[in-house]
Formats: sequence, structure tokens, C-alpha cells
Amino acid sequence: MGSSEIKSPEGLPETPATYDGVSNPIHSKKLGIYFLESDNRRMAFGRGYTGGTTPVNIHGKPIPDLSKTGGWIAALFIFGNEMAERMAYFGLSVNMVAFMFYIMHRPFTSSSNAVNNFLGISQVSSVLGGFLADAYLGRYWTIAIFTTIYLAGLTGITLCATMNIFMPDQGQCDQLSLLLGNCEPAKSWQMLYLNTVLYVTGFGAAGIRPCVSSFGADQFDERGENYKSHLDRFFNFFYLSVTIGAIVAFTLVVYIQMKHGWGSAFGSLAIAMGMSNMLFFIGTPLYRHRLPGGSPLTRVAQVLVAAFQKRKASFSSSELIGLYEVPGKRSAIKGSGKIAHTDDFRCLDKAALQLKEDGVDPSPWRLCTVTQVEEVKILIKLVPIPACTIMLNLILTEYLTLSVQQAYTLNTHLGHLKLPVTSMPVFPCLSIFLILSLYYSVFVPIFRRITGHPRGASQLQRVGIGLAFSILSVAWAAIFERYRRKYAIEHGYEFSFLTPMPNLSAYWLLIQYCLIGIAEVFCIVGLLEFLYEEAPDAMKSIGSAYAALAGGMGCFAASILNSIVKSVTGNPDKRQQSWLSQNINTGRFEYFYWLLTVLSAINFCAFLYSARRYKYRAEQKFGIQEVVTNKQNTPARG
Repeated sequence: MGSSEIKSPEGLPETPATYDGVSNPIHSKKLGIYFLESDNRRMAFGRGYTGGTTPVNIHGKPIPDLSKTGGWIAALFIFGNEMAERMAYFGLSVNMVAFMFYIMHRPFTSSSNAVNNFLGISQVSSVLGGFLADAYLGRYWTIAIFTTIYLAGLTGITLCATMNIFMPDQGQCDQLSLLLGNCEPAKSWQMLYLNTVLYVTGFGAAGIRPCVSSFGADQFDERGENYKSHLDRFFNFFYLSVTIGAIVAFTLVVYIQMKHGWGSAFGSLAIAMGMSNMLFFIGTPLYRHRLPGGSPLTRVAQVLVAAFQKRKASFSSSELIGLYEVPGKRSAIKGSGKIAHTDDFRCLDKAALQLKEDGVDPSPWRLCTVTQVEEVKILIKLVPIPACTIMLNLILTEYLTLSVQQAYTLNTHLGHLKLPVTSMPVFPCLSIFLILSLYYSVFVPIFRRITGHPRGASQLQRVGIGLAFSILSVAWAAIFERYRRKYAIEHGYEFSFLTPMPNLSAYWLLIQYCLIGIAEVFCIVGLLEFLYEEAPDAMKSIGSAYAALAGGMGCFAASILNSIVKSVTGNPDKRQQSWLSQNINTGRFEYFYWLLTVLSAINFCAFLYSARRYKYRAEQKFGIQEVVTNKQNTPARG
């Protein structure tokens, strides 16, 4: 078999071989001592391979002149698509609870949980969109298909809010009947239709969310001198477009709903989505694309199966030829460069152990390349970081409903202007907009002096700063809620939970809103950039889907936590109200906020532990050029 041996870079720590966790000092050797490259390897991913991450056009052909494609101009078209998607997402999240309560006559609690579940499923299913993009469709076609599905769902929701056949009778339902639950409830088939179009919309979002940020980042040349700076600014501007979409949803869409009704409000979201789709398709000639690398799930499964089959093989066996890798600088995985071997999760390295018994044409389910094994390791190592942001997403989900309930009891007048209660979540967005606008002129210089980092703070430091501010936000929310409830009881508003107290301003909520806005800027933007840079080349969309998955888990966790708190703290038999009673003045929301504070502090400690242990891929020097140089000085084997 024609093969050549490639030594690992010098300076790797000596790692004793182990068998079933027992070190064998006599036969100790570096795991990464050999990368064996074979010309006779049968490719598992089609004929041949495409190396590196060279951008191609929409037809899969190399782009002759990169200067005519990509860059900030192409990114602007992508920003427009994300802005409309976020506008629709937040427009539904803030209005759908009220629509189900006031129009479909569903209880507030069940309406809130239904919307939380919709938001959670739409984000959790982002893994599917990321998988399709990385495996088969590519990011462009995934966005194109799922934005069309999204538009169809929004159109269906608009019809539900426009045509009387889809709504229960509104004639005999005044505010008192609504509060007492005496209004005619929606028929089962009406709720089935609403839930169907709602989840069609969520399914559409699942294909867009993991791909848009990655597709936008693909427009920048990773070999350029300013690539890191451009990428850093791109993710900040990307989240700025998210924020603008949210601001429009919390202001203009709410205004349209109040003046022209629910049908016009949801219709405006559909129109915005349709216009953004047109804008996205107009930019098609400017986009740079990455070839899909084949099914990442198949590659992960191959590594796990191969490692299991060779679980009894010893790293010091006389049958060992080396750790297997394809020849040259290119990877066997389309759209991916080679990845250096690391000593993490050594049990998975057995999938790349080439033994004499493997023969000249081994099955990819028995022998995998080092790069394929390292892909799986990276996916595992990334998990703790986005997992620690689930708590922040839980808080953001709770704020969408709990802070609105608080605002109903407060004076929302700003001078002679009365702000709608459903527009209150616009204030975190305004704080995010302000922070992102001042980020490079104010925050980066300040943090650069503190941390010494050229971009102010590393990605993980930014995530940590965000989590710290989220703790401050919920702690303040608990302090203010205790004061608000005491004021309501002392002034005779204990049972008037939908009556605003004229002498207590809703703008005290701005403190918790601004703090959570700061948390969101640092944490989510830092996380998106971290996942894009650290994810394997052929799994960028799945890496981005980790962030959406954390968001979805936060929504589900919010619903679960609410249910647990209500069942534990409430006792209907003894007429004991739960902490999260529908009457906020008889409930104990401040206790719930303190619970969130404690959970957030524990989560922050877990993040510090995970971040301290994590090593950026840039720190794991591989140096293809070094390896090739070493190759020339090493005798061939076999």
C-alpha cells in the first residue's frame, strides 16, 4: 500500500497509551505520533474530496474574481432577511399571547405556555435546518426554501385573524366575562388550525435561524488580513439587524394592531417577510457559497461505530500502523480543511487507528480519518458553552410575559404619551441598539485597558460578562417587584391587577430591561461568533444551531419551571395562591425572581468552570506547512 508517515508537530506533551483507563508506561507513546496518509483509501463521501473552505458560486464552481462577490454589500442583503424574520418572530411572541387570550378566549397561563412552546420548538428544530444546510442543501438553498415556508405560515396566521370562521363569537364577551372565563372558547378545530399555521411558521424559522448568521459570515475571505476584524463587526451588525427587527415588532406592529386590528398586524409581518425574501433573492449573484460536506450525522455515527468496534484495540499494539488521514493538504470532507489531532476524548481516537487487519480498502464504518474524529470531538467540546446560556434564554422568555403582567399594574404614560403595555419589551431592544452603536467607540477601548485583548474581550469573556449582567437584572427585578406589590396592597389595588396605579411609573422596569439588554448583547453576540469560529468547517450551520437550540431549551425550561413553581407553591384546596398567580398582586413574583437569581448564579459558576477548561482551536497549533516539512525528513512505512 502506497503510504507516507507524517509526524505530529514537535512539542506535544507525552501522553501514555492506555487500555481500559490503565496507563502502560513501558509502551507509552504519543497518540498523535503518526498521521498515516494513504492513496488507496476509498472515499466515504462521494468521489474524491474538495479541500479547504474555498468559496464557490451558486452553481458550485470556483469564483474567478472574489472581489466582485461577498463582502459587506452581500451581507446587507442577508441582514434584510434576518431583520424581517426577527420582526415576525418577536411580533408573534408579543402579540400571540394577547391574541389567544382576547380573541381565542384561552386562559392567560395556557396561552403563555403555548407561545413559549412554539418559540421553543422553532428554536430547537433549528438543528434540523443546520443539518440540511451542512449535509445536502447548502446555506443559501436552505434559507430560500424555509423563508418561503415561513411566509406561508404567516399568511395562514393572517387569515386566522381576519376571517370570522376561524375565531369564536366575540359578540357576548366584555372584559369582565373575559376575566371570569365566561366567553365562548375557541372550537377544537379552530385551535388546531391556529396551532398548525403557528408551527408551520416555527418550522420555517428553524431553517433560517441557524443558516443566516453563518451564510453572512461566509461572505468574508478568511485568508484576508482583516478577516477577524470583519467577522467581529459582522456579528455585531448582524445582531443590530435582529434588534431593529424587534424594535419594529414592539412598536410599529403593536401600533398597527391597536389602530387597525389583529389581521392588519399579522398581515404586516407577512408583507415584511415577502419583501425580505425578494431582497434576499436579488442579492443572489453577489453571494459566496460553501459546498455542503455530506451528512454530518453520518460522519458522527461512523466515528462512534468505528470507535466501538475497536474499543479493545491498544494504542501500543504491534498491529498498529498509525492514525489514519488522507494524503496531501486537503480533507476527505467537502468544504473542510484538515483538523489537527488533539488528546481529548482519546476513546474516540480508536476510530482512526489503522491496524494491519483493516486491509487496503477498509469500510468508513471501521476506519475514519483524524479530521473526521476531531469533528466529533469539537462538537462535544462546544456543548457546555451554549448550554450555560440556556439560563439567560429562560430569563428572556420569562420577561416577555412576567414583565408585561407587571406593566399592566403600572402607569405607562411618558408625558402626554401613553405607551401600550405590549410595547414595553422595546426598551431592552433600545438598550441593545445603543450599546451596539457605541460598542467600538466606548466599550472596546474600556475593556481593552482591562483585559489587554485587542478586540476588548475574547468571545468567552463576552459571554461571561453577559451572564453576569443577567444576574444583576433578575436581582433588581426581585427588589422592584417586592416594592411594587407592597405599594399595590397598601393603596387598595390588591384585587385590581389590570388597573394601572397612577403614581407608580412603569419606567422603573427600564433598569431590569437595560441590564438584560446589556446581557443579551455581550452573551448572544459573543456566543454566535464563538460557535462560528470554533465549529468544524463543514458544520458551521450546526454550530450556529447550538445557539438556537439553547434558546429553545430556555423556552421549554421556562414552561417547565413555571409549572413546577405553580404546583409546589399553590394549593387550590387551601385557597393558597401560587407565586405565579394570574393576579400578580396576590402572587409572589419577587420570590420567583429571587429563584431565578440563585439559579443564574449557579449557572454562572458552571460557565466559569467550562470556560476555564476550554481551549480555542487557534491555540491548538497544527501547522500544515510544518507537517509537510517534517514529512520530507521521515522515511516511508509499508
